[in-house]
Amino acid sequence: MQAERAIDAMALNVLSGGAAQGLVASLAPKFEAQTGLDIAGEFGAVGAMADKLRQGMPADIVILTSAIVTKLAQENWLVPASISDIGLVETAIAVRSGDPLVTVNDAAGLRAALLAADAIFVPDTKASTAGIHVAKVLQQLGIADEVASRLRIFPNGATAMRHLALSDAARPIGCTQSTEIISTKGVTLSGSLPMGCDLATVYTAAVTTRAAAAPQAQRLIDLLTAVDARQLRIEAGFLDVRN
Repeated sequence: MQAERAIDAMALNVLSGGAAQGLVASLAPKFEAQTGLDIAGEFGAVGAMADKLRQGMPADIVILTSAIVTKLAQENWLVPASISDIGLVETAIAVRSGDPLVTVNDAAGLRAALLAADAIFVPDTKASTAGIHVAKVLQQLGIADEVASRLRIFPNGATAMRHLALSDAARPIGCTQSTEIISTKGVTLSGSLPMGCDLATVYTAAVTTRAAAAPQAQRLIDLLTAVDARQLRIEAGFLDVRN
């Protein structure tokens, strides 16, 4: 599977939030065995991915937040009958592998942990689900101005986590979606955000109305949502959607 854009007749083209990259990668070999297609495309901030679709980037399937998928369907970019929820993804705390875990039980504990960090690695605070939430939480905790100079902002959570892994800061911390933490070498999932500061986002897949490989796109959705793929979803950081 290729993480960067690659429009190819022998590939299924995906536009996806970074939260789903690890899960898609785990299913790519099975998908290729069943369809003969590789998986190509982009994984990044959900807002940016939605805009790429609107701007005409070729894509067979999107995997974005439920709210964005609903909006794109209303704009006739997606096939309504194909829309399927994959699972819930929590926004969580990350540390470098080998660093002490940071456990926070309440808002006061989270505030203290963020103030103690000398570098805070986060995704885009205007276009990514987790980044937007982190910015909101910093305001909520009353420390946005105090930690502004410590923020290390990257286009998406996976990139932020890669930089956290390589950071030479004394006390760095990261905050992004759990799936992006789990799939990045060199960082460790330290725990979910505490109640009142938490966020669990439903990720949803759909076939685009301009798909060049619609049957194969639907096949990938079937694999992503299959009952027998539940353990893979859990290992990737997805929780079952609450009814």
